[in-house]
Amino acid sequence: MHLDPTSLRLFLSVLEEGTIAGTAEREFIAAAAVSKRISELEEALKTTLLTRTNKGVTPTTAGLALSSLARRALHGLEDISIQMSEYSSGERGIVRVVANISVITQFLPKDIKRFHAQYPNVQIQLEEKVSTLIIKAVQENAADVGIFSNSYSGDNLQVLPYKKDRLALIVPADHALLKREKIKFEEALDYDFIGLHQGSNINHIVAHAADNMQRNMNIKIQVTGFDTLCFMVDAGLGIGVLPVNIAKLYSNIFDIKLIPIDENWAKRSIDICMRSKESLPSAARLFVDHLTMEQ
Repeated sequence: MHLDPTSLRLFLSVLEEGTIAGTAEREFIAAAAVSKRISELEEALKTTLLTRTNKGVTPTTAGLALSSLARRALHGLEDISIQMSEYSSGERGIVRVVANISVITQFLPKDIKRFHAQYPNVQIQLEEKVSTLIIKAVQENAADVGIFSNSYSGDNLQVLPYKKDRLALIVPADHALLKREKIKFEEALDYDFIGLHQGSNINHIVAHAADNMQRNMNIKIQVTGFDTLCFMVDAGLGIGVLPVNIAKLYSNIFDIKLIPIDENWAKRSIDICMRSKESLPSAARLFVDHLTMEQ
């Protein structure tokens, strides 16, 4: 059985107008064509839908039942059209985002909240990864958008600036370095460190800085998260390095203090990467526009 939306719409129009001639005038179609559509509909359904008189038409019991079903079906088709247009415009969809913990902790919650206020039907699938794996995920199309704290020198991804942050030393509240308003990193190398996990951009930066100074960096304990690092520093087991914004947040929870690191490398650029903006799904393109316009 083939029921096309045009025939159902014409059938409902006939019921509303009460005559085939009235429907023909309303729909800008020949009366014969309207009559043919209704006859084909009756033939397909194997039942009489209209009672025809010289005064017009009235629905049969089957016609009344079809009118209810037809309205539901046409509304469903309209909903399909509306929702599909929302996908094409980006107002509905899924955006796959990978970001490092610094980005997720410092910046994304507020930016995603503002984005959802404007596009409530877009779902953000957010996954935490280290910067090297973020780039790999975007390159392999496992993610639409990557946000990372690392320089990228390849030519197969498009990179846009997102945010900037700065690294600080965190120390126990009774540490000897607390008298300093800022510190050169070489002075901190006289103390034991609590390090972050392998693959951490912060680990890479500070280890590279120590190498350039031809100094050893004594990592006493290596942990997998910012909160664990702060627990260890609070316990007096060593000092650590965190972004200033995150260090300020944890200093309200733990008995630790922060000292800005007075080095150029302590100022980090945070970037957004994608295969290309033109190739992104519409919702992902809107998300990238939102993040870059927030700057």
